[in-house]
Formats: sequence, C-alpha cells, structure tokens
Amino acid sequence: MKPVVLFPHQANIRETLPHYSDVAIVSQSILSVLDGRSAGSWMHIDITEPIEQLNSHLIDMMEKGLLSFEVLSYIYEARPLGKIANAPDDLHSGNLKIQESFENKLVYFPEHDVAIAQVPFYTASDNSWPEFHCFAKTVDSAFAFLTAMNELLRQVLMNNITYLVDTEDGVHRRNFGEHAIVDRKDVMLSDSVKQDIFRSIDEFFKADGQFFRDYGVPYKRGILLYGSPGNGKTTLVKSITGSTEAPVVYWQITEFTNSYTVQEVFGIVSRLAPAILVIEDIDSMPDFTRSVFLNTLDGTQSREGLFVIGTTNYPEKIDPALINRAGRFDRAYEIPAPSKSLREKYLRKLDIKHIFSDTELADMAKLTKGLSISQLNELYMSSALNWHYEGDSGYAKRIEELQKQNKRAEKNDWEDPELSIGFY
Repeated sequence: MKPVVLFPHQANIRETLPHYSDVAIVSQSILSVLDGRSAGSWMHIDITEPIEQLNSHLIDMMEKGLLSFEVLSYIYEARPLGKIANAPDDLHSGNLKIQESFENKLVYFPEHDVAIAQVPFYTASDNSWPEFHCFAKTVDSAFAFLTAMNELLRQVLMNNITYLVDTEDGVHRRNFGEHAIVDRKDVMLSDSVKQDIFRSIDEFFKADGQFFRDYGVPYKRGILLYGSPGNGKTTLVKSITGSTEAPVVYWQITEFTNSYTVQEVFGIVSRLAPAILVIEDIDSMPDFTRSVFLNTLDGTQSREGLFVIGTTNYPEKIDPALINRAGRFDRAYEIPAPSKSLREKYLRKLDIKHIFSDTELADMAKLTKGLSISQLNELYMSSALNWHYEGDSGYAKRIEELQKQNKRAEKNDWEDPELSIGFY
C-alpha cells in the first residue's frame, strides 16, 4: 500500500502552508515536466551523500558520451543557463571548456528513468540554498541507478588514475588517462621482498578476493613503504598500480586535510572497491586529523575491498599507532638504497648505448655505495652527456660529486662558501 501524502501539491497550499508553498511550487513544476516525459508517479529521493561524491564523475561521463541524458528544462530563467570553466586537467587557467552541470537544470537519464537537478530554493525571507534532488518513480529505481553508476565509474577508472587533493575548498579531483606501466622486473628490490608484495596484491584482486573469503579473513589490506627519497618507492607503486586490474586513487594529503576530507576520500574510494588507495607522504597527515584517520582505517566497512598503500620518506615521523595495530597497515617494508649487485644491474639497464665496459660498470657499482636510484639516474645522465660531447664519461668525477652532496645533506652544511652545488 502506497503511503498517503498529507500535504500534496494543491492550488490552495499557500493558504495552508505559506512558507512551504515556496518550495512546493518549484517541486510541482518539476514533477509536471517529468510526467510529460515519462508518465508515472514521480517522487523526490534523497541521495545527498552519494551524489556529492559522484557529481563530478557523472558530469565527466556525460561529457564523454558514456552516459546518455536529456536536459528537460531549466529551473529559473534568472539563474545561469550554461557554464564555462577552466579545463580540470590543466594547471593553467587559460584553457576553458563548456561544462555540463546539474545546476539550475532538470537532467533526465532515459535508460534509468531517473532525473537529477541541483535546485536553488527561494523563501519568503529572500534566502536561497542549492540542493541536489533525485527524482524517480520508486526508491528502488533510484538505488539501481546509483548502483549502475558506481559500476560504470569503476569500469571507466580501471585504466585511469584519479588524483584527490585536499584543498581549502574541499577535495578536488583530477582524472588522467592510461598510466604508464612500470614492468615488475624493473623494480630494484630484493626478490624476496618483491615476491611478498606482488603475491599479496595479486591475491587481493584475484576473483574479487576469493582467497580472503576462503580463509575467513577481512577483505582489506594495507602496506607501508618507507625509506630514503629516490630509492624506488614511487616506482614500486607504479608497478603495482600499472599491472593490476583495479581502479587506482592517489590521495595527496595537505595542510587542509581534515575529518571531512578523510571521510570523503574513503567514501569515494569505497564506491570503487575492490580498488587501490595510494597515500603518499603519509607522515604529513596533520596532527588534528590523525585520530579520525586512524578510526577510519579501523573501520571494516570503510576499508572493505581496499588495498591501501602508504609511503613515507621519514618513518621516524610516522605515528606508531599506524603500524603497531593490526588491521591498519599489516606490513611495513623498507625500501633501502640499492645493494652493489642491484646498482650494477640498474646501471647496465640504463646503458643502452654501451658507453661503459663491464669493468667500468663493476667499478661504478662499487663506488656508488649509498647512492639512491634517482642519483644513479643522474649519474648516467651526466656521464652520457660528457661522453656525447667529449668522448669520455668522466663517471668517477660525477660519483665523487654525488657522494659529496650526500655528505652535505647529512651534515646540513649547504651554506659553506667553500662548497658548491649544481653547475660550475
């Protein structure tokens, strides 16, 4: 039996409820348009929380032609009837685009028989506030629409990376196209550590975590990667995300990260599960947000189907509560400076022009103790330039300079006028 509405849309509603009528007249007009497009008993459905998280993704899918829609009407003639914005994937404000929007529009999705509008309601006191409204003939059809959008979004993001950045105005999102795949064999780590990490990630996404159900363990996983800058944490993450069939979300923590953005980020990612959430430089989490973050990591529902990867260059700054309690980060892996054998292997891989002999490569591996992967890249680059112009790599001098830089960094004596850095 359908519930009775005590105050339906009627011509005399203003006499009965004068303030409510300001909202009712807008609602009545919208429902009338919808009934003209698809006859039936339309109703308002509250989807505030999910639509706030889906909004920008729905717009993106509409603009790319992945989701059919019709603009049935505008709401107010004196409100914007179109929108021009900066291109979202451009850091510069010069590139503009005509952008789809739900603002002041009644947008209908014919395949789902559902409509959405962001309506500013006005009152007798001249106040207004925008509200997202979903219109459907049943609550079940609205639920089915959101479920279908979640799955469509997951498929769209399968070969993309979503970047979430906490800003003063909330969480901003950027989606980038297919990410470059780093081959797993190119990750400079010991075989045992690589096997442990990749075996864990592969089993997590195999058959949507059947392993976890078979063994009766919660379907969530977290690993923490720590070590000095430049030793391959980012490369390892890229090899994981680029070779795994799952949506990938990178979350950039800033000074604006707060309890609301923590909840929003996990809300977004959980809709894509099973998925990967990468939190780089996790040590930069503001102190006032840590308790909320830790509680969210503890939550079974918020973590269901999520493989969380945290990275830090400064493990000493990490809150011990992150790794001293099971279920937050299950394992912590040190990403150390490469060993002698790994340094030689990596330099040999870089040397595609064969400018170094086997003896020189062995000598370079010996002399570069303590240098990071990124410093080995710089060594090869500067040596190759020297070889290209002068016919001599001069690698010994380059290594000496890099070792001096390391010592200066350890002693923090960059101000010494007798020392120099860069070109001279």
